[in-house]
Amino acid sequence: MTFRFDPKNGLIIVRAELIGPSSTAFLRFALDTGATRTLINTRILSTIGYDPGIVEELVEVTTGSGVEYSPLVPVDHISSLGIKRTDMTVLAHTLPPSAGVDGLEI
Repeated sequence: MTFRFDPKNGLIIVRAELIGPSSTAFLRFALDTGATRTLINTRILSTIGYDPGIVEELVEVTTGSGVEYSPLVPVDHISSLGIKRTDMTVLAHTLPPSAGVDGLEI
């Protein structure tokens, strides 16, 4: 499966489906080729039934504004770009509304 993009358009946005314990979310991810993990907005994870607040494992995350610690949340099912993953862990992190995306995808 192939997907076309124009590098002149700036940020590459990809669609994803995230299935949680209580519902499903359809997301807009920024494709981040420099990321080492997929990151999803904490609010979205909570909305579909995950509770990042009870996760014990925190991961050090280097952002543009400094170093922070984010919960590593196991998710049931995520699919994007024609690939389906189960039993994957993602970083839960608060993104500002001005970000215009629901997370970052590697």
